[in-house]
Amino acid sequence: MIVEKNVGIRLQDGTELKANVFRPQGGAPVPVLMTHGPYGKDLHFEDGFKPQWDELKRLYPGLDTEGSSGRYLRWEVADPERWVPWGYALVVVDSRGAGESPGKLWVWSPQETRDYAECIEWAGTQPWCSGKVGLLGISYYAMNQWQVAALRPPHLAAICPWEGASDLYRDASHHGGIFGNFFFEFWFPKQILSVQNGHAASPFVDRETEAQMTGELLSREQVDANRVDVIEEFRSHPFEDDWYRTRSARLADIEVPLLSAGNWGGMGLHLRGNVEGFLGAGSRQKWLQMHGGTHWESFYLPHYVQMQKRFFDHFLKGEANGWDTQAPVLLEVRHPDRFEQREEGEWPLARTRWTPLYLDANTLALSADPAAEPAEATYAAPGRGVEFTSAPMAVASEFTGPVSLALWVRATCTDMDLFVTLRAYAPDGREVLFRGATDPQVPVAQGWLRVSHRRTDPARSRPGRPFHTHTGAEPMVPGADYRVEVEIWPTSIVLPVGYRLAVRVDAQDFEREGATGPRKGSGPFLHTDRSDRPSAIFRGQNTLLTGGRYDSHLLLPLIPSRP
Repeated sequence: MIVEKNVGIRLQDGTELKANVFRPQGGAPVPVLMTHGPYGKDLHFEDGFKPQWDELKRLYPGLDTEGSSGRYLRWEVADPERWVPWGYALVVVDSRGAGESPGKLWVWSPQETRDYAECIEWAGTQPWCSGKVGLLGISYYAMNQWQVAALRPPHLAAICPWEGASDLYRDASHHGGIFGNFFFEFWFPKQILSVQNGHAASPFVDRETEAQMTGELLSREQVDANRVDVIEEFRSHPFEDDWYRTRSARLADIEVPLLSAGNWGGMGLHLRGNVEGFLGAGSRQKWLQMHGGTHWESFYLPHYVQMQKRFFDHFLKGEANGWDTQAPVLLEVRHPDRFEQREEGEWPLARTRWTPLYLDANTLALSADPAAEPAEATYAAPGRGVEFTSAPMAVASEFTGPVSLALWVRATCTDMDLFVTLRAYAPDGREVLFRGATDPQVPVAQGWLRVSHRRTDPARSRPGRPFHTHTGAEPMVPGADYRVEVEIWPTSIVLPVGYRLAVRVDAQDFEREGATGPRKGSGPFLHTDRSDRPSAIFRGQNTLLTGGRYDSHLLLPLIPSRP
């Protein structure tokens, strides 16, 4: 393998980004797999993310023995020691202002997307490239795939966004209109600022790499002035406006073949966007794969790497390996104790039976029939709310697809945040939990809505997936009744006989009781910004209304067995 560090990529404005290139010996042209982003091409996986590295090695002992030493492995980037022997070149680019690349750091900016398109064209015209470039990476390296693919750089031939949002507002910064600040306040300093403008800002780069760095040393003051604070940008844009529209992909403009891989347990960032990206992309050839497990493990485990390889072998090398006849939807259907591999022809599944379960505030039950008499359930905001539970399943029941909650509400204040959690329980009362992307114990599904953001777009809404416009606030009148629809992110669960389903509505991030007291149940994707939820607007009494004329119900995608 030929390893070239800090290869210069000259952009049209004169900026020279730096890339590491890994390619086969011999000089024969090969297709390229590229990533471009702010995580630092020289930061080793183990150095920056030691707990995750140890967990990956535990799950996959072959990392050290099956052809890869892990020497060049970077966080959320493909492994060169696996892909180069398969006849690929890997190009890992430090985006503008990150690592060894000069310039102002501005994550998710239109400038960064244009830079990415230029890097793709640079790679596609190198003598060691076959002329075809594919994109492969996790999270940030998936999110910007959606953005750059919509620009249609000529040498881009296929993309595989693995667990990455496609709508910066709905999938990432504002869940149902509620600012999800907590994750970004952790992520931006640790993963972005730590590698900004090279080793002047990074405590993680090892000495060998530091000695090879060529960028100009900047003072701390220069580094601080050479970036845009994305958290403040999120905070200053509470609605979906032109700022967001220039940072969210124009999915219909994407033409290249794509394999979108999402995580059932990726609530808060790594789920909705992969489904919506698959549905919205203009590509004639596109596939959706949904899996479980942690955010990074699936990307590197052999089964999934072989799937990635089949996809790229077909579209970047022209191999007749049968991928073009692969079913468009590949699901790992969740059971309480296992995952079932299954192929489907579409999403949502055509045989879905949309099934309502009605809330009853008198009995706190979920029932197939609505209660005849109106009832109310009131709780303090902010605070923990109310949970409604179904009868035990009389037959094994699968729910796979989008979910929504139609809810009548009333408040003593002028706005109301709804934190909705879909849960399941075994006959002995134990909650059914799964290992999620960033949380070791995730519930079945979650959804959010700020009631002042209740307006939906009928043209873009679908059963189980209301589409909220988020273009402005419509305050509540204290004491007045409102009907809202809450989008609950897609899910898959098969409940055996005797299991129960429950839906919980809170006025704060979901919590469950643990051995040492309550613990948050949303991983790092919490909503704790006080400026986003001022007491004068949100503190009061929230009321849920059910029965009679109040048709509050959970809409579920019941999947009948195939004949």
